[in-house]
Amino acid sequence: MHADLRGFSGEPPLDPGAALAAFLRALGVAAERIPMDLPEQAALYRTVTAHRSILVVLDDAFSAAQVRPLVPASESAMVVVTSRRRLTGLIPDGARLLDVGPLPTTAAVELLARTVGRQRIVREPGPAEELVHICAGLPLALAVAAGRLAGRPRLSVRRLVSELTDETERLARLSVVEGVSIRAMSEVSYQALSLEAATLFRGLAWHPGAEFGLELVVAAALTTDRARVADLIDELLEASLLEEVAEERFRFHDLLRLYAREVSERCDTPTQRDTVQRAMLEFYLAAAHRADLVVTPYRRRLPYAGPPPPEWLPEFTDRADALGWLQRERSNLLDAGRTAYQLGHHELAWHLSDVLWPLFLYVKDYTDRLEVDERGLQAARSWGNPLAEANMLKRLSRVHNRRGDHGAAESYGRAAVDRYRSVGDVQGSVDAEEGLATLYADTGRAEQAVRVFTRVLDARRALANPRSTGLTCLNLGMSLTRTGRPDDALPLLAEAGEIFSGLAEVDPYNGARVLLGRADAQLGLGDLDGAEQAATEAAHRMTELGSANERAEALDLLGRVAQRRGDHENARRHWAEAVAFFDSVGSPRRAEVRGRLDGLGGTG
Repeated sequence: MHADLRGFSGEPPLDPGAALAAFLRALGVAAERIPMDLPEQAALYRTVTAHRSILVVLDDAFSAAQVRPLVPASESAMVVVTSRRRLTGLIPDGARLLDVGPLPTTAAVELLARTVGRQRIVREPGPAEELVHICAGLPLALAVAAGRLAGRPRLSVRRLVSELTDETERLARLSVVEGVSIRAMSEVSYQALSLEAATLFRGLAWHPGAEFGLELVVAAALTTDRARVADLIDELLEASLLEEVAEERFRFHDLLRLYAREVSERCDTPTQRDTVQRAMLEFYLAAAHRADLVVTPYRRRLPYAGPPPPEWLPEFTDRADALGWLQRERSNLLDAGRTAYQLGHHELAWHLSDVLWPLFLYVKDYTDRLEVDERGLQAARSWGNPLAEANMLKRLSRVHNRRGDHGAAESYGRAAVDRYRSVGDVQGSVDAEEGLATLYADTGRAEQAVRVFTRVLDARRALANPRSTGLTCLNLGMSLTRTGRPDDALPLLAEAGEIFSGLAEVDPYNGARVLLGRADAQLGLGDLDGAEQAATEAAHRMTELGSANERAEALDLLGRVAQRRGDHENARRHWAEAVAFFDSVGSPRRAEVRGRLDGLGGTG
């Protein structure tokens, strides 16, 4: 038995009495015996079906009340109900909910192939997968797209993809085939929402990224009533206008997001849209700032003149928790920075770049870091803040050095020194000079690096900043080792170790870096046991901190120790793992370690 209940078809939902009458006639009940009253119809239906093995398919149901009279009485009956709503009201009746998400790519491509012909899809596998992505895996959207292809045998899949690339036209082009309308189905669900839920639905459409958490929704709702927001989320989930991808983690299907933006542009003023969008951007800055304070509490920050932070922000138990949040929200934070800059919120855009420093300190990604720092520089200049500009010049020098573009690194570094000096920031200019010294050390100018580091160390001692002094002791010590003076390096490394042992809770990262410097110096002195012990401890600590780059540096040192001992098997193992990481992030260190690995011969 089958009934189309027309719950979200754009037409009035089917009256359950009409469906019951049709079922009873199909079951052999004469028309004149069918009651007019719904309860009497339902009673007769239960009697007729009491001993039958029967499958009832109720498609596009609007509510539990519409479905309930159509459930047979037989113990050997099965009822399958489809709906854009969750119909949780049927659970007490024994229903089991099955959440049907978008089709995975393979199944979606198969649907296209069955509709338009397999050879046509096989000829264009890449565009076929692009079409699936554009349709967000939604069967109805795929069916509409397949219908267009089937109706035009000479239209290539690539051409259809090109037509659908423009988001402003996509919904219209996927809207109508033989009366089927994606927009109309979404409209029915939207119109059934409460006023508050509809407003939230429209506001969330302007979220800069793909998915978001509960605290973000609270910010977008422009309220502090978290319990009320949870109810509104439930309403959107119930209407299948929002998808829950994890606990308190949500997203729109792409086509629903386009629909929501279309409705927002029709219903909301530009000021209303800007207010909600700014609230979401401010949330990401405030939450990331809280994480930044936990991960790198010691670093200097510029004050922010924006609004007070929202009341509901994530809580972080420790450094790993805060860093984990930054990693989970990485895509949203990048998108938030792009959006803030595009909207002309330059101070906000700069801070959204600056606040990502702890993420890139521990999780090396030089491509994203370059984009973030370049946008930060543009934002600082548009904002008109020379100190913010100097900070980004310094960061760009570092990232270009890490990427192996040493000419750009030196140019940015010198510009940073000049900019800091122009605003009278002594510590900033010393920081930038130390960055140049690091560049010299990394580009084979070790003696020049030693001279600059020595000058910087004198300035550090005068500034009386223990942590900065410890960093320069570490950097100078590592440079002395590279110039063949490991015996001169060890006292400086010992001083750095003593400083960072007192800052273990504040800056464990550089405390672990001291171990790397000490291992290299001890290796230079031929103390293989001491070098191995220090490098092993460094690898352990960097693993705990989630800093894979420095763990790879420790593995390189362990490989060098093993090679000196003639243990080529362990050397190969350590270097292969280090190379794999350096390769994954595009680090120029890959070539040096790869050369050592290849020098061993054999596999690896």
